[in-house]
Amino acid sequence: MAKYLAQIIVAGAQIVGRAFTAALRQELRTSQQNAQRSGGGRRGTRRAADDNVTGITLAEAKTILNVTDLEDLEKVNKNFKHLFDVNDKQKGGSFYIQSKVYRAKERIDLETQKDTQQVKEPPSES
Repeated sequence: MAKYLAQIIVAGAQIVGRAFTAALRQELRTSQQNAQRSGGGRRGTRRAADDNVTGITLAEAKTILNVTDLEDLEKVNKNFKHLFDVNDKQKGGSFYIQSKVYRAKERIDLETQKDTQQVKEPPSES
């Protein structure tokens, strides 16, 4: 009986070990893909920091506000106002969705502010 119990424990440990190594490999692949997507270097670090500030990526913000071009601020503001008003809790809307809409607008504003600052300040020659 003890022999079978020991075999079950060893088999279980092997299964858990394989699952753990597979999860580590997948996490490593995912982190490498995310690093490539964010651009790496200073630009990637800045983009990742902006995502952490607002808690939302630029792509998510564009999807939430249903915009493709960030230059069209009129459409961004129009969509924001509509979605924010429709999801007002006083009118039976969802506070969660209203918060997502607000964060999306905040993220797009952050991006457009950086773009205007870069236009005003040409890159310095180092």
